[in-house]
Amino acid sequence: MNAPPPAAEPPPHAAHALRLKRGEERRILAGHPWVFSNEIDESTPLRAFSPGQSARIESHRGQFLGHAYVNPHALICARIVSRDASRPIDRALIEERLGGALRLRERLYREPYYRLVFGESDGLPGLVLDRYADLLVGQIATAGMEALRGTIEAAVRERLAPAGLFWKNDSGARLLENLPRIAEPAFGEIPADVTVREAGLGFTAPLAAGQKTGWFYDQCANRARLTRFLSPGARVLDVCGYVGAWSLTALAAGAGSALCVDASESALQYAERNAAANGLALETLRADAFDALTALRERGERFDVVVLDPPAFIKRKKDIPRGQAAYRKLNQLAMGLIGEEGLLVSCSCSYHLTGEALTEILQTAGRHSGRGVQILEAGGQSPDHPIHPAVPETRYLKAFFCRISAQVG
Repeated sequence: MNAPPPAAEPPPHAAHALRLKRGEERRILAGHPWVFSNEIDESTPLRAFSPGQSARIESHRGQFLGHAYVNPHALICARIVSRDASRPIDRALIEERLGGALRLRERLYREPYYRLVFGESDGLPGLVLDRYADLLVGQIATAGMEALRGTIEAAVRERLAPAGLFWKNDSGARLLENLPRIAEPAFGEIPADVTVREAGLGFTAPLAAGQKTGWFYDQCANRARLTRFLSPGARVLDVCGYVGAWSLTALAAGAGSALCVDASESALQYAERNAAANGLALETLRADAFDALTALRERGERFDVVVLDPPAFIKRKKDIPRGQAAYRKLNQLAMGLIGEEGLLVSCSCSYHLTGEALTEILQTAGRHSGRGVQILEAGGQSPDHPIHPAVPETRYLKAFFCRISAQVG
């Protein structure tokens, strides 16, 4: 007797359905991938799903909207990964998305140093992968991607064959999904530091003990933009400078001196190492940004260029009033340190602070400090952080290049 044939994989429509309330499909049909818990119809209760489980998202009438993963315990209870009914969330889909992300970056960059995957913008919500040559550093922010972790690791091996992959899953976003904060290797030998090449310069940054995945690739295009505005011999102040990326970019482009300010002694030690490795002379100051700006002004210091690249002061909507006040104070203090005419680079990575709000903050800071402000150029995140046109949350970085003059306009 012949053995029975192996059981076939269930068809895509076999996934459990998660149905939306009447009228709640409009945003999904417009392209946004998030489903909120208050949008779910009681006919398909969330409690029937386990964290990370796949589901078919359907309209109130049963129309297929997408394949998603679910977390019944989170406010964003489902995130759509595929809108093709015949393409469920599996390894083939993950490999396809990873391949598409890689092709884009290889067109954009000559060297393998970039953000390889940027969540929703690359069709992989909840996943970030940064590439440092043959080392990948990843962050998973959702239970759905956590359930796919092994699949992601296999896809990464297949597509890139890196020497190592390190999961730096220590962000606060994981707490919203009831996930532990942990940093650990997936495979390969993981170094203590990451190495980066940007604009012809070499940098080293801490990995496990560093910020984000070790580097801020999102500011790469803005650092390059800075060089267009520099005058030969300019004196530069780099506030919240981390390991010296802005400072050293300015020095390499002809600045006469640069002072890198950061609250972390370890970060400044890396900045000094990076300066030495590139044959550049860098001054450093360990201090809180507000305290440093105040002390420098009291000493009568003046700079031709001030770069403000602070951490996000506004992480939630309720932080907006306090965060706006912090941005206003920081920019006002910075304007007081700029000579008769100079450049202010004012950045914000707070999604909840709009470009219009930052513009108003700059105008208010200028008025209170008796300075004229002209915005010469507005930058955003580098192209390895593409913006999903239907997901405004993917557009978060603002960088305004401003001429600061003695006259009030």
